[in-house]
Amino acid sequence: MSADTTTVTHPSRRSFLAKAGLGAGVVAAAGSVAAPAIAQSAPQVTWRMQSSFPNSLDTIFGTMETFARFVSEATDGNFTIQTFKPGDIVGGLQVLDAVSNGTIEAGHTPTYFYFGREPALGFGTGVPFGLNARQQHSWWHFGGGAEIINEVLAPMNAISLACGNSGAQMGGFFRREINSLADLKGLKFRIGGLGGQVMARLGVVPQQIAPGDIYPALERGTIDAVEFVGPYDDLKLGFHEVAKYYYAPGFWEGGAMLHAVFNLEAWNGLPKHYQAILRHAAEAANNWMLAKYDSVNPDALKELVSKGAELRYFPQDVMEAALSAANAYYEETAAQNEAFKRAWDSYRAFRDDALLWWPVNELAFDNFMARTRGRG
Repeated sequence: MSADTTTVTHPSRRSFLAKAGLGAGVVAAAGSVAAPAIAQSAPQVTWRMQSSFPNSLDTIFGTMETFARFVSEATDGNFTIQTFKPGDIVGGLQVLDAVSNGTIEAGHTPTYFYFGREPALGFGTGVPFGLNARQQHSWWHFGGGAEIINEVLAPMNAISLACGNSGAQMGGFFRREINSLADLKGLKFRIGGLGGQVMARLGVVPQQIAPGDIYPALERGTIDAVEFVGPYDDLKLGFHEVAKYYYAPGFWEGGAMLHAVFNLEAWNGLPKHYQAILRHAAEAANNWMLAKYDSVNPDALKELVSKGAELRYFPQDVMEAALSAANAYYEETAAQNEAFKRAWDSYRAFRDDALLWWPVNELAFDNFMARTRGRG
């Protein structure tokens, strides 16, 4: 806003004041306070926000851009968030660090990338055999998730909002078939978050690699398999060109949530209504991302198959062993880490109730409809 305090009272407002019997002095006074009040309520703010994902992934990166656009639109351009890709400021796996130390005011990233700093952050995105997208979002808002994760982030000088979800992810591309649990021994697998900790118990050698570096690693044979998101992004990244076996489901990410993370001091320095705008923009961007993936994944899957990808499902012994390994990891970690225990207790209780309700109606409907495909 301009520093000039010259104001004009809207004609209809001036007429109303005059008809109400108020004098010219009052009319002038009413006009004189309008502009300063507006200027104070809509300050000019410019932030920088970096994604953990390359801009070639137009859905994930596009979620950050959509979030920034919503904020600008809601503030008449007074609150501008400049968006950056990995490497523009910091690496893709250093986004939370850059937010914490104030290098950037905001980042768009899954919190499970940083489970090495605090294992409880895995629950912010999703854990093996956890919640689906809707359940994860519900736990975040109504099961204590937001409070738990932000308590963990506070000592890191950060705060987060849910800002995107991929839905259930695929199990990834493998150079060779997985016919039994024995085939996982020694497998070098790019896998993010707590999924890597669980798979390591099955003999897998987990690799955490930034998104932009995955394809070269797979092509060179540095890794044997890679999980990323789902058909749309996997097609863009070309994994099918070097590893043809495409597995489902990605049981370590039943509904992977992304976050807008903010430097806590920068957040606290905002007017309260700007904070509210960020909250609403994050919710809208969250819905945008999930809807976009639901729209583009079917055609991408068909294209992958047409280009030689062979769909497979993980064998039952792999699924059962992974579930046992996950539960053992959760219990062991909870016994040693109070923040993780608080998150796990909340998450598990919420999951148990969700799994009681879900098969009764939601899953029953989905299963029936899947069987009717092609009829009528």
